[in-house]
Amino acid sequence: MHEDGFIGRIEWAVAGRALPGQRVSGDRGLILDTGGGTVLFAVLDGLGHGAPAADAADRAAQVLSENRAEPLDVLMVLCHRAMADTRGAAVSLALFDPSDTVRWLGVGNVESRVLTVSPAGLAVRATILLTAGIVGYRLPQNLQPQTIHVRPGDLLLMSTDGIVSESADAIDLSKSTADITADILGKHAKDTDDALVLAARHRGSAQGPTS
Repeated sequence: MHEDGFIGRIEWAVAGRALPGQRVSGDRGLILDTGGGTVLFAVLDGLGHGAPAADAADRAAQVLSENRAEPLDVLMVLCHRAMADTRGAAVSLALFDPSDTVRWLGVGNVESRVLTVSPAGLAVRATILLTAGIVGYRLPQNLQPQTIHVRPGDLLLMSTDGIVSESADAIDLSKSTADITADILGKHAKDTDDALVLAARHRGSAQGPTS
């Protein structure tokens, strides 16, 4: 599965595939326009794999689509309630604002990082502080979204644990997000799990093409 596009000046792409031998994936990437050039990105990793994992992720995806304007902590609680009779999922949410800020919140092991170009090369500007738990089964009491500042050209990268985490080190930020996600999925997806990677960045003041 490969999708990409623009919402305002924010370029995005998502690439994923099911565990080899399975027909459905329990990993989901969601891109939701919340108005005013602000975009909500979500990566959901249903516990395990196959249809039960996909059911959990689909429940969360529906809740997020229907309540996209709510604050991140409220969205996490709504997902938790919707998945109460499922296996549950790891969930990371990132609200990307064209005013050069990202607000994010993560429960479970969906990794999120912001990458930037520094004089020494590719660097990690920030990493989401993940809270232990399983959304739908055990939700932490204190859900504290983080806010970070980004620059045009910085890359938000979100990936499930089916992607080898070290894969961000050799990314070419001059490539499109579609090429970046395709490269990561093709080279760094594990053969033992579903895998999904989502990338997004603010392209600056110039309007990008639509797709």
